[in-house]
Order: sequence, then structure tokens, then C-alpha cells
Amino acid sequence: MKKAMAIALFSTCLRLSAADPHMTADERAKAIRLLQSSQKEFLSSVEGLTDEQWNYKPGPDRWSVGETAEHILLAEGQLFAYVQRALASDPRPDWEAKTAKKTEFLERALVDRSHAAQAPEAIKPRGLSRAEIIERYKAARAGSLKFAEETTAALKEHTAENPFPVFNMRHDQQIAEVKASPGFPK
Repeated sequence: MKKAMAIALFSTCLRLSAADPHMTADERAKAIRLLQSSQKEFLSSVEGLTDEQWNYKPGPDRWSVGETAEHILLAEGQLFAYVQRALASDPRPDWEAKTAKKTEFLERALVDRSHAAQAPEAIKPRGLSRAEIIERYKAARAGSLKFAEETTAALKEHTAENPFPVFNMRHDQQIAEVKASPGFPK
């Protein structure tokens, strides 16, 4: 589900109705908190698992914790690439109309796991090792955090097609579902 909206990762934190296209101090603080809390939740859900737990699949058509973790890693890079492409594009004078009410909708809809979503091919798991997934995730998230902390770009006036701004939260729930399934190794 692709929705036009203000810059990918940070749009969930921006009040898109403001006339100034720059992040406010409150929006920046919210973006940083969201990035930090979702990182903490993700890492706590994947660290300390046995290989059996990491690879356990609750069904033939379901992803393991490891596959979901790899998907999150691949999406982190993809989402940041959306930010970079949007910033490289011309500002949109209609950004307020284009993005009105999308933040609130996406914060509600994308975290809802009652409806399955199909991952684009580019962010489907490929079999990376656990160590590589965690190492690359930490590096990618550090880059996202640095950007949120330091950017002075007028983020809101650059819109892009973007699938999942609250992506990490949705898939942290997916990992919890796998771990709560009846056959999950103890």
C-alpha cells in the first residue's frame, strides 16, 4: 500500500498542517523517540534467541523471527533511500494538501496487524546471517537517528511514494506473534 506523504521515516512525527515545512523541535523530539524506542524494542525481541527460536516458523506461509528481522533491516535502508530521493526532488507547493491527515491515518492503519501485507521483492528475506542482520540494522538505524537529529531540510515540502513510515512497529509486533505461537521453542 503506497501512500503519497511527507518524507518516509519522519512523516509519522510531523504535524503536516503547519505552514512551515521544517520540523519543529517537538516533531524532531518525537521522531528521535520513535526511532530509539522502535530500535530498543526490535533489538530486545531478537537478541538472546537460540538458533531454533531464530529460525522457527509458525506455519509454512509465515516468516520466522530471523526472516522478519532481515525484512526490517532491508526496509530500513529502503525507507531512508525514499527520504533521500524525496529530498533530491523539487519541493511541492501543494505539500499541505497532498499530505493532509495522512500521518494520523498511517499511524493507525500500518501498525494494525489484522490485515496481511505483501512485502515488495526488494525487501523480502534473502538468508543473511543473524550477526549481519543485527550489525547492519544498528548501522542503518544510527544513520536514520543522525539524520533526524541533524537535518535542517524542509522535509514536509518534499513528498514521495512510501509504503511504511511506522514499519518497524508493525514488524516488532510480527516478531512477538511468532514468539507467542504455540510451537515456539522454549
